[in-house]
Amino acid sequence: MRRSHPVAAIAALTSAGLLLAGCGGGASDSGDSTANAATKGIVNASDAKGGTLTYAMADAPESFDPGNTYYAFIWNFSRLYARPLTTFQPGPGTKGNKLVPDLAASMGKSSDGGKTWTYKIRKGLKYEDGSPITSQDVKYGVERSNFARDVLSLGPNYFQQFLQDNDGGYKGPYKDKSKAGLKSIETPDDTTIVFHLKKPFAEFDYLVSSPQTAPVPQAKDKGADYTKSVVSSGSYKFQSYQEGKQLTLVRNPQWSAKTDPLRKQLPAKIVLNLKVAQSTIDKDLQAGNTQIDLNGRGVDGQTQAQLLTDPKQKANTDNALGQRLIYTAINTKVKPFDNVECRKAVEYALDKKAVQGALGGPIRGGLATTILPTDLNGYQKYDLYPQKYKGDKLDLTDAKQHWNKCGAGKVSTTILARSDRQEEVDGATSVIESLKKVGIDAKIQTYPSSKYFSDYAGVPKFTEKNNVGLMMMQWGADFPTGYGYLQQILHGKAISQSGNSNLSQLNDPEINNLLDTAIANPDQAAREKAYAQIDRKTMEQAVIVPLTYFKVLNYRNPKATNVVSTSAYSGEYDYLNIGVKQ
Repeated sequence: MRRSHPVAAIAALTSAGLLLAGCGGGASDSGDSTANAATKGIVNASDAKGGTLTYAMADAPESFDPGNTYYAFIWNFSRLYARPLTTFQPGPGTKGNKLVPDLAASMGKSSDGGKTWTYKIRKGLKYEDGSPITSQDVKYGVERSNFARDVLSLGPNYFQQFLQDNDGGYKGPYKDKSKAGLKSIETPDDTTIVFHLKKPFAEFDYLVSSPQTAPVPQAKDKGADYTKSVVSSGSYKFQSYQEGKQLTLVRNPQWSAKTDPLRKQLPAKIVLNLKVAQSTIDKDLQAGNTQIDLNGRGVDGQTQAQLLTDPKQKANTDNALGQRLIYTAINTKVKPFDNVECRKAVEYALDKKAVQGALGGPIRGGLATTILPTDLNGYQKYDLYPQKYKGDKLDLTDAKQHWNKCGAGKVSTTILARSDRQEEVDGATSVIESLKKVGIDAKIQTYPSSKYFSDYAGVPKFTEKNNVGLMMMQWGADFPTGYGYLQQILHGKAISQSGNSNLSQLNDPEINNLLDTAIANPDQAAREKAYAQIDRKTMEQAVIVPLTYFKVLNYRNPKATNVVSTSAYSGEYDYLNIGVKQ
């Protein structure tokens, strides 16, 4: 899943990071046992109902439509109003990776060597208007989100790749009006759904945790406009939505705890304020006017420096890993980066320590050398492009040797970053400074998160027309396995004309085959060994420059209840059952 610090604050950040880099290691260095408490357990556990829970966000999401989004925070948040077949049980750190049934009554039953998966959904489920939720609605949700890519292009396309009859024949429900729809998904009755795959998929229970399996009533689907009035299958429903300003959720009266063992439906109302300055969000969190920063990316640089030097405030922070990597993607379709020697030069030339400082210092993540994050099974430590320093100065000998082999001379290119993520802009600025030293003149172009992937980064027509050779990226696992992390950023079949996460446009037959065979293998240990092999082979292609194994520093508002930081959603707080003290 795709996953803010002013330049002026970098010196303060770096010194604070060096002074208090141990924040991620435990609570003892703050003198208060509550520092990092949400990474170890559920903080302020409570079943108390009532009140208004307030979220805020620095930008606006690309979409609230559960079938048309690819940000971890919306996958997390959308479960309040859209129930997928399976989901993750709230729990600290990697305990939050535990997969449990949600809309489904139990985990899937596999047959035909892992090519057929059958789910029974819970009986008695209702939408917000009292109409019954059926297996046909789940099927329709998958059809619209995966096969109408000209209308809904922002989510992943796993189902499109793996379902049997997807080779161009089925055009999605907006064009194909037949009653049968996609033949490889069967619904023999109102509570049974059967998926027929081209080949075995050993981790399919994880795949159906995607919000793309949340039910959508076809009669109320409005295509791209469905985001404005999603029909609730969860514990909350839309009360009002002002695009770019505010979303308000209220309790869904048709929801029942008898058919939902996971949700508690605690607040009376949930308000999400959009396009609020990050500095304002940080102040409101500390004042108690806002309980949760929806993005879950952590406080901005100035706030970070203040929190880490104030033991009382630091006690309310959580510094968590979340199966995420910050990296620079190199576009293999734009010259001179279609040449592997040019890409290797970038691997050596990009000063990772300088970028780490720009991103917020060591507390925001350790230096990275692999694509798989350190907290994901399958990770193996290695470094194909070791960087050597003389004091704080990067030795560019290896970089210049590969650039000379590349033979490009002096070149100009464009690097993209998200305008509402100041740390990403600062990181890109540091990348530009590094690459100047080997003859690469990069200019930055910034775009908002809400349009970054739909219109710019990874969009082949745009990147090739605008000489985009480099793109800043933060990536978290779609689900907590090597396949859930690697497939959408490395497999050739993941490349799409919009909403593309394979920013490098890598389409390597050997890597594609390794991914395909790994996911078919029922042996988990063998799959993890394959994921490590894929990681290394990709780094040999030099299409991704790993920068840092991302850590988040979130402020935990004391008024919020049931707060827990989960790996399943990239170190964010689990949004399923957060309440507010009265």
